[in-house]
Order: sequence, then structure tokens, then C-alpha cells
Amino acid sequence: MKLLRVGPPGEERPVLMDAAGKLFDISHIVPDISPQTLAAGCLERIAGLNTADLPPVEGTPRIGPPVARPQKFIGIGLNYADHAKEMGATPPEQPVVFTKHTSCIIGPNDMVMLPPDSRHADHEVELGVVIGRTARRVRAADALDHVAGYLLVNDVSERHYQKDCGGQWVKGKSCDTFGPIGPWLVTADEILDPQAIDLELKVNGELRQRGNTADMFFSVAELIAHISRFFTLLPGDIITTGTPAGVGMGRKPPVYLREGDVMELSATGLGTQRQEVGRFTE
Repeated sequence: MKLLRVGPPGEERPVLMDAAGKLFDISHIVPDISPQTLAAGCLERIAGLNTADLPPVEGTPRIGPPVARPQKFIGIGLNYADHAKEMGATPPEQPVVFTKHTSCIIGPNDMVMLPPDSRHADHEVELGVVIGRTARRVRAADALDHVAGYLLVNDVSERHYQKDCGGQWVKGKSCDTFGPIGPWLVTADEILDPQAIDLELKVNGELRQRGNTADMFFSVAELIAHISRFFTLLPGDIITTGTPAGVGMGRKPPVYLREGDVMELSATGLGTQRQEVGRFTE
């Protein structure tokens, strides 16, 4: 299944998309796609629906984040060999885990707004994983049983905040609007192998990033097992699994995002994103 949330910010409602790309309102059946409804088994309820019995969604409403109010948004750094190389980093022996605060999450086509003093904002196309069942110290062999589905993520990053302002990466990863996700939550049954997904990102029509999740140092299953060793993963939590080479900081000389830039992202089976870049004022 492909599940979306559409409507103005803060007023999104859940919808189901059929194989032809038509949208159907399911808000009378499940109130939202959220940690609470995922924990209560909403995906099983939705799976049994017949679109002939559902009201169609008219027009072209705004697409919001496909999961409402996740409790955790967890990032993985340096998870592709080519990206580690371009960043001048040693390949990690264990996953590099950081946090993106959930207040950064926006819809897949919403505007990315740079902080007033930002000069080193960067793009990162990534596979996102949404947890469907509580995962606590799970084995890698069982980890994918805890996945509700997958989505596309742009892990927008302010490199100066991330690298030069002390402390942890969270400062450069959590700025408002730095977490576009979606357009869809694709349920796990439709993604037979999360390690066979093509990722691509363009800026102003120029190809910047292209990779495949087969090249990840640590697979989705290994990441879930590793993270759940240290803290519990709950339904609705999102893990964004790292980016391939081609980020702006890795270019020579570096090329960072500017007002007016347009980012376009795609991933096999997970749809597309398009964000224009603007700037917050004081």
C-alpha cells in the first residue's frame, strides 16, 4: 500500500493511493497515520479496504509528511563508502547515529527555508525506514519484521552548524524545514528488498547524487538491530539511513544551497520530492 496525508499543515488527513495513482480518503476509518494508529494496527485495517467503497480525493491537495508526529527521527552518517571518501572520513566500524529533531519535518514538496545566517546548507537523498512494531534489542535476522514501511527523505544539513559549532551533529541537522519526508509511506510488503533501491537527487536540473542502497555499509536490518540495542524504537519512529556521494560539501570546491535553488529527489518505488529553497528572516 501507498499511504499519504494531504491537506494544509496541521490539518492533514490520511489517504490511500491505488495502483493508478488515484487518492481515496480513509479518515473515516483511521483518524491519521501516526505512532498511535500504527501501534494499534491501522495498517491491517487499511489493507482490507476496497477503494470502490472509499470517497475519492478531488483536486491536487498539498501532500504532507506521510507519518504524523513521530517520536524519533534518527539519522545515520557515513553509511556509503563513496560518501565517506568524499567527506575525508574513515569508514565507520559501527553505525554513526545522530538525531534530527522532529520539528524539522515537512512535506515532500514544501519549501526548505535556510536560517538567516546559513551559508553552508547541503542536500542528502536517503532511504527512510518507519518502525511499525516496538523494537528492543532485536536481532538483525528479525529486524525487518518490525518495519511498517519505507519513505524518501532529504536529510538537509547546515554543515557549519554541524561541523564547526561544537557539540553534536544535531545542530546542523534539525533546523526548521530540514526534514522533507514522503510523498508516501510504502508498506513493507511492497518493498521486497530495501537493499535494492536506487536514489537520485538533482539541483536545478543537474544530477548531484545517484546511488543504490546495496552500497550501504550497514543494512536496514543491521541498523535496526544496532540502534535497538541502545534504545527502544517505537511505532512511527523514522530512521534515515545515510546518503551516497555527491553532496555539496564533497564537491571541489564545495557548492552549497542558495535561495532559489530547486531540489528534485527520487527513489525506486518511493516517489519523488521537489523543494524550492528560501530563507527565514529574523
